[in-house]
Amino acid sequence: MKDKSLVRRITGHRLFMPLVCLAIVLLANLLRQPDFFKITVKDGTLYGYVIDVINRGSELVILAVGMTLVVSSSAGTDISVGAIMAVAAAICCFILSGGQVSVNEYANPYVLGVVIALVLGAICGAWNGFLVAKLRIQPMVATLILFTAGRGIAQLITNGQITYIRVPEYKVLGGSISGLPLPVPFFVSLAVVILAYILLKRTSLGLYIEAVGINPKASRLVGIKSSLIIFLTYAFCGLCAGIAGLVASSRIYSADANNVGLNMELDAILAVALGGNSLGGGKFFLMGSVIGAYTIQALTTTLYAMGVSADQIPVYKAIVVVIIVSLQSEELRKWFKKKFATKKVVESEVA
Repeated sequence: MKDKSLVRRITGHRLFMPLVCLAIVLLANLLRQPDFFKITVKDGTLYGYVIDVINRGSELVILAVGMTLVVSSSAGTDISVGAIMAVAAAICCFILSGGQVSVNEYANPYVLGVVIALVLGAICGAWNGFLVAKLRIQPMVATLILFTAGRGIAQLITNGQITYIRVPEYKVLGGSISGLPLPVPFFVSLAVVILAYILLKRTSLGLYIEAVGINPKASRLVGIKSSLIIFLTYAFCGLCAGIAGLVASSRIYSADANNVGLNMELDAILAVALGGNSLGGGKFFLMGSVIGAYTIQALTTTLYAMGVSADQIPVYKAIVVVIIVSLQSEELRKWFKKKFATKKVVESEVA
């Protein structure tokens, strides 16, 4: 009986299915590439397929953190985060280049470009929050505005050109530093996750977000300002998108308004869903979203390694995601249990 109880507790844990899904994707990689988990060390830095997944998934982890809070508080999604990434990258490169197409040294202090990019990202998120919380516009419709206009704004900032920052220090945020075991983007995403965890678990903010997501009217009756909570989650999501945009820009040492953050809003939403979070709002699980983000990145890395072209990847990814989400569906589990119970009853009657 104790063994059954232990199994129930393990399989009933919210992290169980996200971890199982991640394990399945990693196992598929191992079967395809026997040395998938092989890690080498060079100049104190780790290299390997797994390290590449951790590195490349950093931006998605950052976006998933912000998206989790948005989904929990408003029962909606922010589909503009990819465009906000492009805007943040554009304004940062524009300031650092002084409006030039390509520079070999900063025209303005690096800190100034980063701060303004993050502030602009938060402002974009605050705009979405204002539309959703104050004007009560449906989240997908509200964020569709920046989803459509965001890349155009980024193009206006950079005058429709790709702005290159050919300064070695600019590549650090999206690259590696000798002596650090893992790439810098991983530590940036880790810092965002830790910051979010502290804000949500060490203060009442996490409880407020869940309460508003479950029942905003009841939350107002007990003194919680529902509109303010929703507004803050969207602003924080915009800030996360700004951070992810800076990392993505640093990887390519430029601002490419057409490609930075392209389609990443969809992966962020999928990461939240794969993490076992309900898209209907309410209770959330931050670590589940992080695991979901790495699952998506591992899947993407696998498809690229298999030689699947970039335009075909969404098709294969959609098929796998449908299977994974179905495995986590409570209704599907109930259906299987009901069918299994019916089969056992029939077998016992026959016996």
